[in-house]
Amino acid sequence: MIDLTGKVVLVTGGSRGIGAATCRVLAQAGACVIVHYGQSAGEAQAIVQEIGEGSATALGGDLSQAGIAASLFRDAVAWKGRVDVLVNNAGIFPSASVDDPQVQWDEIWSRTLQVNLIAAADLCREAILHFRTRGGGTIVNVASRAAFRGDTPDAMHYAASKGGLISLTKSIARGYARQGILAYAIAPGWVSTDMAEEYLRDHAADIARDIPMGEAAPPEDIAHTVAFLASGLARHMTGATLDINGASYVR
Repeated sequence: MIDLTGKVVLVTGGSRGIGAATCRVLAQAGACVIVHYGQSAGEAQAIVQEIGEGSATALGGDLSQAGIAASLFRDAVAWKGRVDVLVNNAGIFPSASVDDPQVQWDEIWSRTLQVNLIAAADLCREAILHFRTRGGGTIVNVASRAAFRGDTPDAMHYAASKGGLISLTKSIARGYARQGILAYAIAPGWVSTDMAEEYLRDHAADIARDIPMGEAAPPEDIAHTVAFLASGLARHMTGATLDINGASYVR
């Protein structure tokens, strides 16, 4: 049984899907959870009520806007006076084709990189500065299988952003391990969330052929992995990426 009693965890994109499952699992393990949301305030508040207001709080912030990530982290610290674990889970997956008009292509690439990589990097920076004053801390970045095997032509920007997140994680692990700062990445393939529901339904046969296990991963698989990494039980695994993809991509 993972015991996270006494740990304060910030989960970005915590109101839905992988993030919501992660908040629940962390709370069940005893952590106090900051449920970040972009637009889903109602869902975030529902999770807080489910967990209990003494053990969870909701914080909003549009990570597509520059500067929001840093203020989000500072607000998170203010809740309990510290953050012990940062989980960068928030991400977007809009379509961008090479046949799109240049202005549309530019906007989608810029917004995707801002949310999936730059905001995550800003949060990592704030976490590092905070953790250095406390003798250490843990960062878990939720990347993607696409970081390693690539993605469809309409999702090159998404794959590129997640590849950058992997490199960011490795660099943090190498650069700050001596200060007690640990960094891990998780690389899911398809996950059964409401955001992916329509695609999974429309492409069920193709996905079943692509994934040896025959189905997308439940979000709890990612959530339990986050809880394990947050526990400190595998400190010397810092810098590693854990694949959760039903053996659809094995490195």
